[in-house]
Amino acid sequence: MSAITIRPERDGDEAVIHELTEAAFRDMPFSEGDEQDLVDALRNEGDLTLSLVAEDGTRIVGHIAFSRVAISDGTRDWYGLGPVSVWPELHGQGIGSALVRRGIADMRAKGAKGIVLLGSPDYYGRFGFEHDPHLQYPGPPPEYFQRLVLDSPAPNGVVRYVPAFG
Repeated sequence: MSAITIRPERDGDEAVIHELTEAAFRDMPFSEGDEQDLVDALRNEGDLTLSLVAEDGTRIVGHIAFSRVAISDGTRDWYGLGPVSVWPELHGQGIGSALVRRGIADMRAKGAKGIVLLGSPDYYGRFGFEHDPHLQYPGPPPEYFQRLVLDSPAPNGVVRYVPAFG
C-alpha cells in the first residue's frame, strides 16, 4: 500500500465514509451494526466535532470521528472518540493507529481537555488511554471505558454522549 495522508472530511466524502464504516464493523462481535448510521447522525445533528479520513492516494481507506461529551461533575471540553473505521482488508497496516494519533493531536490543538472512548484496552492503551474508576459510563464492562487526559485535572463523574449515541 502506498503512503497514507490524513485530512479533514469534506463535502462529498459522506457516502464513502458510510460504506467504509459499515464494512469495518460488519463482522465485529461487539458491534450493534449501526456505527455508519451513528456517524451520519453525528454529522446531521451538528455533533461531529472532528472527522478525519485517511487516503492512500486513490481512495479513502479509514475514518475517525470525535464528538463532545458531558460529564456529571461539570468538567468541560471533553470529547468522545469513535468510531474508528478501516477497510477490513487493510487492518493491521497502521491506518487506524495513524488516525488515532492525528485525531488526538488535532483535538489537543482545538483545546480539548480530554478524550474518552469505549474500546479494547490492549489497543487503545498504546495511545495512553486507561480505565479510570472515577470516570464512569454505565452499561458496558468498565475496563473498556477509557480516558486520556490532555490537560489536568482528570474529571470525576458519569459521562454522557450526545443523543446520536442513543
